[in-house]
Formats: sequence, C-alpha cells, structure tokens
Amino acid sequence: MLNVNEYFDGQVKSIGFQGKGLKSSVGVMAAGEYQFNTAQFETMTVVSGALTVKLPGQDNWHEFQAGEIFTVAANQTFDLKVSEASAYLCTYGDS
Repeated sequence: MLNVNEYFDGQVKSIGFQGKGLKSSVGVMAAGEYQFNTAQFETMTVVSGALTVKLPGQDNWHEFQAGEIFTVAANQTFDLKVSEASAYLCTYGDS
C-alpha cells in the first residue's frame, strides 16, 4: 500500500511504501530550507539534484549529489538546504 505525505506547506512530498525489504519513501523537495526529525535510523540516497545537509552533532554543512548517500541515527534532528528541486529515496531501519 502507498502512503502519500506532504510537508512544509507542500514544498516536500513523498510516497511511502513497504516492499520485500525495509520500509521506504521516495520524494521531491522544492528549493528551500528544512528541518527533519527521525524516529528510526534513516538512509537517504539523493536521486537527482543535490541536498546540502547539516547532520546531528556536526558544525559543517555537506553537499550530497545525485547517487550519494548519507545516514541519520534514530531520534535525531538534521537540517537541509535545497537550492533546486531534488529527489530522494529514504529507507528506514536496519542501522
């Protein structure tokens, strides 16, 4: 079953699904700045565009391009800057 989510007044949209593996979501972020909280371990893969990320416990921002991956532990907050519409795949759990 598909679960459609919308955040930040429609600037971030995702479709969640459960396949044979981990629970996942695919989505698109419009240009902007966002802060997300994690409920479980997340693995984010940039599909297109780029995400500039400030990970928990870090002072510096790091840009992830299409094909690059970053992870965030459960129960954390991380910040994103998006300069152009960008797509992502996120899987949940299995840290």
